[in-house]
Amino acid sequence: MDKSTNKYIPTIGLEIHAELKTASKMFCSCANNPDEEKPNANVCAICLGHPGTLPVLNHEAIKSVLKIGLAVNGKLADFTEWDRKNYFYPDIPKGYQISQYAYPLISGGTLAGIQLERIHLEEDTAQSTHDTHEKSLVNFNRSGVPLMELVTTPTIHDAKTAVAFAKELQLLLRYLGAGEANMEKGEMRVEANISVASAEDTAAKKFGTKTEVKNLNSFRAVEGAIAFEIERQIALIEAGEKVKQETRGWRAEARAGGGHSNEGPAGETYSQRSKESSHDYRYFPEPDIPKLKISEIPEFSHDILSKELTDSSDQALLPWVRRERFKNDYGATDKEAEVFVDDFDGMLTKYFETIVAKLSNKDTKNVRLVLNYLLTDYLGLLKKTHGLDWSDKLNSIKPEHFAELIDMISAGDISSSGAKKILALQLTEVSENKESSLSQSPKILAKKHDLIQKSNAADLEPAIDKVIADNAAVVAEYRAGKVTSIQFLIGQAMKATKGAANPAVIKELLTKKLG
Repeated sequence: MDKSTNKYIPTIGLEIHAELKTASKMFCSCANNPDEEKPNANVCAICLGHPGTLPVLNHEAIKSVLKIGLAVNGKLADFTEWDRKNYFYPDIPKGYQISQYAYPLISGGTLAGIQLERIHLEEDTAQSTHDTHEKSLVNFNRSGVPLMELVTTPTIHDAKTAVAFAKELQLLLRYLGAGEANMEKGEMRVEANISVASAEDTAAKKFGTKTEVKNLNSFRAVEGAIAFEIERQIALIEAGEKVKQETRGWRAEARAGGGHSNEGPAGETYSQRSKESSHDYRYFPEPDIPKLKISEIPEFSHDILSKELTDSSDQALLPWVRRERFKNDYGATDKEAEVFVDDFDGMLTKYFETIVAKLSNKDTKNVRLVLNYLLTDYLGLLKKTHGLDWSDKLNSIKPEHFAELIDMISAGDISSSGAKKILALQLTEVSENKESSLSQSPKILAKKHDLIQKSNAADLEPAIDKVIADNAAVVAEYRAGKVTSIQFLIGQAMKATKGAANPAVIKELLTKKLG
């Protein structure tokens, strides 16, 4: 990044739209099916905007937004109403979108350390496709799908923080079952409002001219667009030019001479149109939908929402709760905790905690061994063997057998390399349909394949004596004060015993014999 950026502070606010996972659309009974391939299959007179039709509220969509609001400690509205957001575009057949303006369902709240302004509900638009023959096709399957819009306060100052926020929101939606938020399918779309001002102006709450980059459909695009736009605006200011208030798009591949110097995704933003203000949409209350008093609807009661939010078998229905629990209860690193946070269906979490529960000794050392061998070695084997379908094969090794393996490592019965061989052997036996109650037992496999670690001093002394006799020069170095030389001798002893010896015992015997 250019040094001149140190003189400026970016200010970023996000608007994120997420389709909700409900059986039907927001105002009609048409199926809400994002996987429907046939165009205009899930449509009716209401979502096609025919005159004289009356919308009916989808309570499940409202409930999902209220639960999200509760999760982020937002203020849940008691009174709300819907509004008509007026604009003409082919994907809005009515000439307006039913949204919320003055009375959102949720006000305030915090997510991933970022303050929220509001969360409200609206209907999604139809999907437009522009082909190479200058034709535009409109698919109304998506028209009327419940769409949550979340707006942050403009308190983000860099692209990576914006991406981290969007990822946490995606996790929350998935944890609550509110939506899949698959960005590639357009189920979650990010819009970034970006301005740049000098450090002095920013401190005085004087912000620069804002541009909006719309329809960012991947985390990579979010990071790239924000980073590019920050540099573009700084370059304009440095050149004495003005930043225009406008809506811009994101082109993933920059044209010749485009791109930016930042590390990260290449690409560029481009001008689309001047930015609209709220008065351009001529909002007014939707006359066909009655006003809504939340407290008058039993299923929206605070007690019911709170119970659904916290009543979970693993007591960690929210991603940040699970993150902290794994760090505090099991000593997981930030990276390890994120693996379990991404496990929003809880399969890996349940498997891990079942293993820990079956350990003979549940001390910190053994839990640490479970984390290492599960997340690195076992998952590595599963991904190599089964690819993206690895989660379905998680129970290929029974939790009790995994716990038995950890107990053997902790007791010094097998070495690290031996443990990894046993994991591979266990999976091999499953794939060869030898899955009896004993076939996966690490103890039986260790004996069968001669992987039991030798710790008896009397058994190891002949090999130690031979290593000392065969490596007189190294022995002399050690005795002369080069203590690191013992590592070579330990390696030679392990080689002589074909890896079956306990390294700790070998080191103890060598140290004793070499004086």
